[in-house]
Order: sequence, then C-alpha cells, then structure tokens
Amino acid sequence: MQITAKLKNLRIASRKVRLISDLIKGLDAIAAKSQLDHLVKKSSKPISKLLDSALANAHNNFGLVKENLFIKDVIVDEGMKLKRFRPKGFGSTSPILKRTSCVKMILEEKIPGLKAAPAEKKEEAEVTGEERIEATVPEKEVKTETREKAKPGIKKEIGRKGFLSGITKRFFRRKAI
Repeated sequence: MQITAKLKNLRIASRKVRLISDLIKGLDAIAAKSQLDHLVKKSSKPISKLLDSALANAHNNFGLVKENLFIKDVIVDEGMKLKRFRPKGFGSTSPILKRTSCVKMILEEKIPGLKAAPAEKKEEAEVTGEERIEATVPEKEVKTETREKAKPGIKKEIGRKGFLSGITKRFFRRKAI
C-alpha cells in the first residue's frame, strides 16, 4: 500500500531540495528521519516534517507500523515563482525570480499487510461534582507546602551599598593632569 504526503510552495529552490531528496530515496523511514535530523541543509527540516506527516498518515489512516515503511520515491517539482525587481544603473531594473518547490513523498510497506495493534480507548468513570472537589483539594495543599519549603528566605540589606563605589569609579577613571 502506498501512502503519500504533499508539501506545496516550499520557499526553497527545487534544485536545492533535490539534493536532500536524493539522499533519502529508498531508505527505511526511521533511518531517513535520523539522517534528516543531522543534515545541515535548510531544506532538511521541511522534508523531515513531511516525512513525519507521511508516517502519521500511515499510522492513523491505515493502521500501518512505522518501522515497516520505507521511502519509495520523493518527487520534487517547481512551484510558482515570485517575481521581484532589483534597481540597476541609469534607471533600469533587472528581474529576480524567487523560486518555490512542491514535494511529494511516497511511502510503501516492506512486508505487505503488516498492521499495528489497535489502540484501546480509555473508559472514563463517571464522577460526581463532590468527588471531583475532594480529589482536587489535597493536591493543591501538597503543592503549596512544597513551594514554601523550596523557597529560600530573601535577605534584605538596609543602606546605600553602591554609593561610594560610583564616586570612586568616576574619580579613578579621570586622566592624570
């Protein structure tokens, strides 16, 4: 089963993103994640987030095991170009194209049909209003006692401590005459 995730209008040129995408093609999903976390390229962080999104899609939507997935393909296409102009000499301008890219990641299973165990939902016991109040009161008392014990006493000194130090600083800062 193939799982896809898309990232549109990434504000990095597609040729720069292809450098990273070529590194992780064919890798195990978990290995590719650790590879992306240690790369020092600007495009590695958005692609790492895209991989996280694809893994979450596989786990939540299809119930697949994350360890059983590998990156089948990463397709990097050009996105739209932002057109800007830079002033040049003699009142002329030259165009600047700020390029974007669209990334599509395709994951596939190593062993087909391996599913994750379904997560069990916690059943909430019905609690009346009085029981809730009783349960919260002891917790607050414990927190205040620990705060009082943890705070050290604050010492306040009376007097003008830095008065003379300011005058002496200015006096010795002067040049000798």
